[in-house]
Amino acid sequence: MASFSNRRHFDVSPRRPWAHQLHMNHLLAVLVLCLSQEEIKIDADFPGGNVAVDKIDGNTVSVHQDLRDTSTKWFYWQFRVRGAQGRTVTFQFTTTPAIGVLGPAMSHDGGDSWSWLGKESIKGQGFVYAFPAEAKDVRFCVSIPYLDKDFQKFLARHPSNPNLKVETHCETKKGRKVERLRLGRLDGSAATRILVTARHHACEMIASYVLEGILEEALSDPWYREKVELAAVPFMDKDGVEDGDQGKNRAPRDHNRDYSGESIYASTKAMREFVPGWSAGKLKLALDLHCPTLRGPSNETPYFVGNDNEESWKKITRLSELLEAGQSIPSFHRVKDNLPFGSGFNKPSSFTAGMSFGKWARTLPEAPIGTTLEVSYANSNGVTVTAASARTLGRDLAKAIRKLLE
Repeated sequence: MASFSNRRHFDVSPRRPWAHQLHMNHLLAVLVLCLSQEEIKIDADFPGGNVAVDKIDGNTVSVHQDLRDTSTKWFYWQFRVRGAQGRTVTFQFTTTPAIGVLGPAMSHDGGDSWSWLGKESIKGQGFVYAFPAEAKDVRFCVSIPYLDKDFQKFLARHPSNPNLKVETHCETKKGRKVERLRLGRLDGSAATRILVTARHHACEMIASYVLEGILEEALSDPWYREKVELAAVPFMDKDGVEDGDQGKNRAPRDHNRDYSGESIYASTKAMREFVPGWSAGKLKLALDLHCPTLRGPSNETPYFVGNDNEESWKKITRLSELLEAGQSIPSFHRVKDNLPFGSGFNKPSSFTAGMSFGKWARTLPEAPIGTTLEVSYANSNGVTVTAASARTLGRDLAKAIRKLLE
C-alpha cells in the first residue's frame, strides 16, 4: 500500500537542495513585492474633493460620500489615490449608491482631463481599477468635474473680447468671488435680454459644460453680439463647488429654494437685486441648468422641466422641438423626455420649501420664459456624456434659443 507524506509542496529536506532554493526564491519574490508596494493613501485635500474613508484592507478600500450639511442622502464624491501603482484595487461604497452607469470618471493629470472608466469597472456598489505601474496619482469622481480652474480656462480663451464683460456678482460667506458674465451687445440698447444660471446645486457639474457651450455660441453668433445682452452666473453655490459639497437639499435651505422671503445666501440675494434693474423689461428667457440623479431612464436624458403656466410651457416645448431638430448629436435630447408640470417630481407638493429660481423669474414684470434644463451625468439616450458633448449640447441650445426668440 502506498504511503503519503504530510509534507507541503516545498520539501526543504537536504535530499532536495533544488527545492530549498526554489522555496527561498519564492519567499524572496514575495518579500520584494511587499517592500515595493507603497501604502495606499486616499484623500480629498484639493478643490472639489469629497470622501470619507472607512478602512483600507489590503487591496480593498471602503469609502462613502461626505454629506456634511446635506439633509438627505446624495451621491457626490471625488477623491485622490496615491501609492497604488501596479495594484488592482476594489473601491466599495458603504452607505448609499454612488456609482453611475459608466462607473467613475478618472484623471491621471491632476484633474486637467477626464475619461470614463466604463461600466465594466462596476462591481456591486463600487468599482475596480488596475493601476498602471506609473500611476502614482489618480483621481476618481462620480462624473466629470467642473471647478473654478476650468472656468478660468474658459475666460482665458477670450481675452479682451469687447462682447464679454466679467463683473463681481457677490462675495461668498467664505470670501470667494462669484463672477457674473455679460455677453453680446453691452451698450444697453439690446432689444432682448437672456439670463442663464448654473450650480445652484454644487455637485451638478455637467451643467457647467452646457453653460460653456451656450456662452461660446453667443460670443461667436452675430445675432447675440448685435441684438442680445446675455447675463450668466456660472457658480450660484461657489463655496459648495470648491469645497466639494453635495449642495442638493442643503440645510437649512437649498440655494434653489432661496428666492422667497429673505435670501440667506449672498448669490441669490444678489440675483434678486440685480435682475429687475438690469432686465429693463426686456428679459425673454431665464434658464437654470441642473443635473438629475445618477440612474434610471428619466435621469439618462436631458429634459426641460415644465411649469403651471400654459403659455410658458408652450414656448418651452417649442424650444425643445427646435433643439431636437437642430442638435449636432442625434438622440442626445428628445422632446418626449420633457417633464410637464404635474408629472414625476414636478408637482406642487415638491415645491413647498421655498421658491426656485425658475418660478421667481416668472414673477418678474416682463414674465419671461422661466425653465430648468436637467442634463444627465453620464449617459444620454445611449450617447456618452463628456465635456465635449455637453458643450456641443450647449451650443445647439443657444442656436435653438435664437430661433425661438428671433
